[in-house]
Amino acid sequence: MRAVPQLDQQKLDAFLGQFVQDLGATLHAGLIVLGHRLGLYKALAEADMPLSADDLAKRTNTTSRYVEEWLAAQAASGYVTYHPETETFSLTPEQAFALASPDGPYLPGAFRLALSVLRAEDALVDRFRSGRGLGWHEHHDGLFEGTELFFRPSYVTHLTTSWIPALTGVEERLVRGALVADVGCGHGASTILMAQSYPQSQFRGFDYHVPSVEWARQAADRAGVADRVTFEVAPAKRFPGENYDLVTFFDCLHDMGDPVGAAAHARAALAPGGVWMIVEPMAGDHLEDNINPIGRIYYSASTMICTPASLSQEVGLALGAQAGEARLRDVLRQAGFSEVRRAAETPFNIVLEARA
Repeated sequence: MRAVPQLDQQKLDAFLGQFVQDLGATLHAGLIVLGHRLGLYKALAEADMPLSADDLAKRTNTTSRYVEEWLAAQAASGYVTYHPETETFSLTPEQAFALASPDGPYLPGAFRLALSVLRAEDALVDRFRSGRGLGWHEHHDGLFEGTELFFRPSYVTHLTTSWIPALTGVEERLVRGALVADVGCGHGASTILMAQSYPQSQFRGFDYHVPSVEWARQAADRAGVADRVTFEVAPAKRFPGENYDLVTFFDCLHDMGDPVGAAAHARAALAPGGVWMIVEPMAGDHLEDNINPIGRIYYSASTMICTPASLSQEVGLALGAQAGEARLRDVLRQAGFSEVRRAAETPFNIVLEARA
């Protein structure tokens, strides 16, 4: 019979407290996505007074008893404000901005992404045992929508206001009229945002995922930029065209099986004096640098999405979402880039500028 280890009760209580928080957050994630899909947050944000469960149900064409329970969970989680004197609910300006505003971080997108990834649990159990990869295209469709919803607010906030201006001489080219390739463009959010800000330039978005390219084409039409934006199905190592003034890779280089090959192709596609902008998740160069809340998110996502995606492709380098700048620079060096600098950063991203 094994001896029972001596436990520090204080440490055990602290760990169990973390478990309670994590379990509550995991279960609440599904309710956040329901709030997004049913328009519950939007209706609360648009209301000019606190609402009862009945009121909210009527405004969203939902059932009051379900909404009542959903609101209670939201209040317990701090996502909705409860007014016990009137038994009504509302969103503070901060909650409304984060949960319902098109100009805010739109947090439900992150949970849409997370829940969609969890649908691959059985496949990931198999991949852990077999070592095979799991392609981006093999995930649930909600991952593609969630990725756009999660990343687009950051691009809206930073892309044309700080990231591109931080690149040497690039914004001037874009204002005059430049040719841009946006590789791994997904639903095209980054491509369209750049096109809206630089109307004299031409933009070509490339992605290997056919449904995402079709989505991006429709999004360009809705945004009124289809005359200056095209989207094509093409992998990062073989996207067509040359003499690009700017090539961009947004949060995708680490997902690629052969990032060195993709980098070399980007280098060959640049015009003289052209720039490759690489946006990657923020990370230090060592595990101990990334043991923090942001590292927790990225390592978790990388285990289920990024690393399996890379392992499903040729070479399968599997950089992972927390590769760190040193490993990224090594990839760029192997591809022949002689000048690399960190042009900008946020708590979630680093932006590298590479020149041949």
